[in-house]
Amino acid sequence: MLRILSFCLVLASFALGVPVAKSRQKVLLISFDGFRWDYDRDVYTPNLDTMARDGVKARYVTPPYLTITTPTHFTLLTGRYIENHGVIHNMWFNVSTGEKKPYYQTQFVNEWWDNGTLPIWITAQRQGLKAGSLHFPGTASSYQGEVAMVRDVEPRFYNYKNETAWRENTDKVMGWFRDQDLDFVSMYFGEPDSTGHKYGPDSPQRREMVKQIDRTVGYIRDSAERHGLTDRLNIIMTADHGMTTVYRNGLVEEIVLSKIPGFSFSDLSFHLVDFGPSGMLLPKPGKLDKVYNALKGSHPHLHVYKKEEMPERLHFAKNARILPIILWSDPGYVINGYLPVQFHKGEHGFDNQEMDMKPFFRAVGPAFQKNLEVGPFETVNIYPLMCHILGIKPEINDGHLNATKHMLASAATTQGEFISG
Repeated sequence: MLRILSFCLVLASFALGVPVAKSRQKVLLISFDGFRWDYDRDVYTPNLDTMARDGVKARYVTPPYLTITTPTHFTLLTGRYIENHGVIHNMWFNVSTGEKKPYYQTQFVNEWWDNGTLPIWITAQRQGLKAGSLHFPGTASSYQGEVAMVRDVEPRFYNYKNETAWRENTDKVMGWFRDQDLDFVSMYFGEPDSTGHKYGPDSPQRREMVKQIDRTVGYIRDSAERHGLTDRLNIIMTADHGMTTVYRNGLVEEIVLSKIPGFSFSDLSFHLVDFGPSGMLLPKPGKLDKVYNALKGSHPHLHVYKKEEMPERLHFAKNARILPIILWSDPGYVINGYLPVQFHKGEHGFDNQEMDMKPFFRAVGPAFQKNLEVGPFETVNIYPLMCHILGIKPEINDGHLNATKHMLASAATTQGEFISG
């Protein structure tokens, strides 16, 4: 009798033009900050290896330039290059007052984030889905007056290395999916970035942290199974950027702007330097050419561009927040202002074409093929992929589903055929 009733309901649905309900797929986007594409090559990573066999592994992915945490994470959420989404730096700044806010405080400067581009949380919610975020950059902000339905912002001075907290957060997120029926969650882990900075990407400490991440990958998948989510949950793991070793201690001639003949900080109204291998300068009125000419060609490993001359491939020019002069150094070098003050053994922020800046990528779940390794693609393409799996129409973005659709299982149950780009 029940079979007959079900069959009649299906026939009625077709007759009325109403789609038959399907089990909606869910997406968990996970970022392990600073996880370089090759970090699994010198460490035994059984859980990452199993995830690759059960799903998809990319050789590497290419983040947008500038290859630092906040801007590249907002690209993952929006599918837009940094010049288009406008979250151009880890730090909020005011060129009139000279004020700068560090990474954590910038999370709470709403107008820095709410700049006309909507993250996937808001788009999903506007189309009837439920979204959440844990610790992901941008979580604390509202967008056109809306926030992620469920959100968890890490406290100040949070210990990003605590493996016990990682497991607690994992179970919390899986509970959101199961108990609150969320469709999409973004989840952030602050490692191995901090360890790579402090000890260097080739250090034993970094290798130990990758082992901790691998254990956590296994725990994430086990938790999904314990919460009864395996047949509906698609897990995408990636990172914002990679990491490279910094040269110093007399090994190289360091880049120190104050020592460059013809250059003076007195010619600047505002600057962002001393934050790794990249910088931006705002010369005083009438001083732009003087500053530019003094710096251009001043060091063999320093690249100096006027904003309008930036290489088009970097997509880092067409935004009012980007300052008139942009600097970046070659891998291994950092840019110092008045004197060397940077002591990290590892850094990022370099040209996104440098291999050490490339992150890793894994994906597993009912929407994905199994045991598939694919070639490289840009991280702007992850956004339209997620929208496709969720069955939502994406906002205007710079990605293309064509770049990733070969990863999808031919029989995957998705709720839409929306293709961007």
